[in-house]
Amino acid sequence: MRQLLVVNPNTSAQVTALLQQHVQREAGADVQVRSVTARLGAPYIACEASYAVAAHAALDAWAAALAEPGSAAPDAVLIGCFGDPGLFALREASPSPVTGLAEAAFAEAAQHGRFAIVTGGVRWVPMLERLALALGHQALVGIHTVAPTGAQLMADPVGARALLAQACQEAAERWDAQAVIVGGAGLAGMAAALQGQVGVPLVDSVGAGTRAALGLQPRADARARPGFDVAWQQVTAELRALGQ
Repeated sequence: MRQLLVVNPNTSAQVTALLQQHVQREAGADVQVRSVTARLGAPYIACEASYAVAAHAALDAWAAALAEPGSAAPDAVLIGCFGDPGLFALREASPSPVTGLAEAAFAEAAQHGRFAIVTGGVRWVPMLERLALALGHQALVGIHTVAPTGAQLMADPVGARALLAQACQEAAERWDAQAVIVGGAGLAGMAAALQGQVGVPLVDSVGAGTRAALGLQPRADARARPGFDVAWQQVTAELRALGQ
């Protein structure tokens, strides 16, 4: 049975449970999904500082998952945050292929042509723009943020649906987008609920992340074992064990 490791880089067990539910449903019974929660950082990533710490938290949660007795090496790793903190560092350190919700959603949305993003929290705009640029996605034409954060939207699903449906339609019209990403781990499943109210395809970042992770092939350039090329100081034992 294939093994998929989902790393939640924030400290919210509720978000981890939501990821586990939706990723497992999308992956099917032939895939064993294991979701882990960050052991440090913030309960919600909403600014540059929490994003920076979340990259560390993602690496730490991954290292801790690998170190658990009896745990199998995953066939793939999915960073369960729309913004993919730690993506490039984890990809460098992991023998298993790695992707994230944003990277996967960008690629899926770009298949339709120009795409926009709807997500919660205005501070996400520059972070997502940098990531899209780093990943070479020039088809991103705009980012529409709503005032509530993803955590707040998750807490009020009824209100979130009305707000997000309007935001998705506005984003499609404003930027003449051919697809809109509904971005955020806490918004898993929301795109399907909104699709009938929006005139362009909506991409669920969690669904896209799952599909992309399951489609990843073993890395031809992978290192023989997980690890880092530095000697860590003052980090957790699991991270330190993977250093030089």
